Amino acid sequence: MRVIVVGAGVVGTLHAWQALERGHEVVQIEREAEARGASLRNFGLVWVSGRADGGELSAALRARQLWEGIGERVPALGFRANGSLTVVRGGLERAVAEYAAARGDADARGFELLTPGEARALNPALRGEFDAALYCARDAAVEPRTAQRALRAELSRNPRYTFLPGREVRAVVGEHAVRDDHGDVHTGDAVVLCTGAWLGGLVRELAGPELPVRRVRLQMMQTAPLGEPLTTSVADADSFRYYPAYASPALDALNSRQPQPDRAAEHRMQLLMVQRADGGLTVGDTHEYEHPFSFDTVEDPYEHLAGVAESLLGRPLPAIRRRWAGVYAQCLDTSRVVHRQQVRDGVWLVTGPGGRGMTCAPAIAETTADQLGW
Repeated sequence: MRVIVVGAGVVGTLHAWQALERGHEVVQIEREAEARGASLRNFGLVWVSGRADGGELSAALRARQLWEGIGERVPALGFRANGSLTVVRGGLERAVAEYAAARGDADARGFELLTPGEARALNPALRGEFDAALYCARDAAVEPRTAQRALRAELSRNPRYTFLPGREVRAVVGEHAVRDDHGDVHTGDAVVLCTGAWLGGLVRELAGPELPVRRVRLQMMQTAPLGEPLTTSVADADSFRYYPAYASPALDALNSRQPQPDRAAEHRMQLLMVQRADGGLTVGDTHEYEHPFSFDTVEDPYEHLAGVAESLLGRPLPAIRRRWAGVYAQCLDTSRVVHRQQVRDGVWLVTGPGGRGMTCAPAIAETTADQLGW
């Protein structure tokens, strides 16, 4: 079988990986010299902790298992099973953490509620004041800026893999074939369009104007090296408001009695913080849903997130070295991990994992491969 994969972000690259693993020939086409979208502009988190019950959690757990195996084969991926700590203050936040730790699937998620002393023993860099921390042993991380490059280097060792950068697919021609902007036609037994947040042009033509996927914009930043290990990823209790696993009467009470500060609510913020291989910290993030998106980055969210991070670390953040914005595609049907649609004979669109792309991509690709009978 010959598989044509359009898009070299994490979802497309893991589809190429799955096809090669199953013995097929793969041609991967990318409109840029290399992927430049949300697959690079994220935390690199393999984030099991907050996933919704059912298919989303199953996909995250399966993807976590697959990431670990891929990481063993591709050390440059930077996979590390570092876990996470969601730090809480006050009785309302603690009640949400207690709910999570008492879930029936808490063991599967690796949840454990820790005292401040236990949390600091696990992550000594957390010198700020807090009352408890929800530990998730299943959470992990990779290096987002270099992960696709590392995966593609491994794929390129296989003679059945061809990477064609700098080519934008413009049309589906006949069955199982696409034409790029060089005029070349690429024919296979299956075509998978993994175009990320690129939802116009050919995608709109194939899927129609009512595609149940929206675009979401975020802002993030990265610091200079911290100078010490941040041994786990770190979140604040605002992440409870964002992730579906924490929905509960305790969360309702938190939202009604202790709403987010206006600045955090305006930008729909949560603190997530993970250390990079060079020692710097990736810190974010915000969520913007209304179109048209801002074309600039605004300073208020960065100031808020820096303040929260510093309060947990008990020290100033290192100098900010990078700030950026990104856009990802999110399926509007919350019961699905991704939007997967056959748009022509032999041609499938796979898009809209939302903020779960880096976490769930290996399982998303595996499911596509199974459903298409690769």
